[in-house]
Amino acid sequence: MKEIRDRGVSKDLKPTIYRPHEQADQSGDKPSGIVVRTSVDPASIVAAVREAIWSIDKNQPVARVQLSAPSQNTTLLGTAALLALLLASLGLYGVLSYAVTQRTNEIGVRMALGATPTGILLSFGRRGLALTLSGLAIGLVLSAIAARLMTTLLYGFQPGYIPAVALVSLILLAVAALACFVPARRASRIDPLVALQHE
Repeated sequence: MKEIRDRGVSKDLKPTIYRPHEQADQSGDKPSGIVVRTSVDPASIVAAVREAIWSIDKNQPVARVQLSAPSQNTTLLGTAALLALLLASLGLYGVLSYAVTQRTNEIGVRMALGATPTGILLSFGRRGLALTLSGLAIGLVLSAIAARLMTTLLYGFQPGYIPAVALVSLILLAVAALACFVPARRASRIDPLVALQHE
C-alpha cells in the first residue's frame, strides 16, 4: 500500500488512522477531508469533486480546498536543466575551439615537419575528448549525488537518470568533437608558413 500525503507533498508523513466519518464525529475529532489525485490541472476538477460529494450528501460542507501541483516544479527544473546544458555546450565549444585556435603556430610547425592533416586532427581530437571525458566523469559523480538529494526534495522522484545522463554525455561529446576538429581542420588546411606567422 502506497503512502498518502494528505497534508501536502512537501510535508512530512505522520501516522494516520482511518475511521468511519460517524465515529470521528462522536469522538470530537477535527473535520475530516479527502485527497484526490489527478493527471489534469487540479483546479479544473474542483467543481466535479464538489458535485460528487454532494451527490452522496447534499448537506456535506466542502471547504478549504487546497491544490498542489508538483509537476510545475518539475517543469521548471527541466527547463533550467536544458538551459544549463545549452550553456555548458556553448562554454565547452568556446573554450576548446579557442584552445585549438591558439595552437595554430604549433600546427604550422608540425605541418612543416611533415605531419599530415589527418594526424593533426586526430591529435587535437584526442586531447579535447580526453579533457571532456574527465569532465564528464566528475559530472557523473556529482549528478549521482544530486539525484539522491532530489529524492528528498521532489515527491515521487525516482533517480532512474541513466537515459538522461547518457543523452547529455553524448551531446557534450559531440560538441567537444566539433570544437576540436573544426578549428584544427581549418588550421591544417592553411599554408604552413601562414600558420607559423599566426598570432
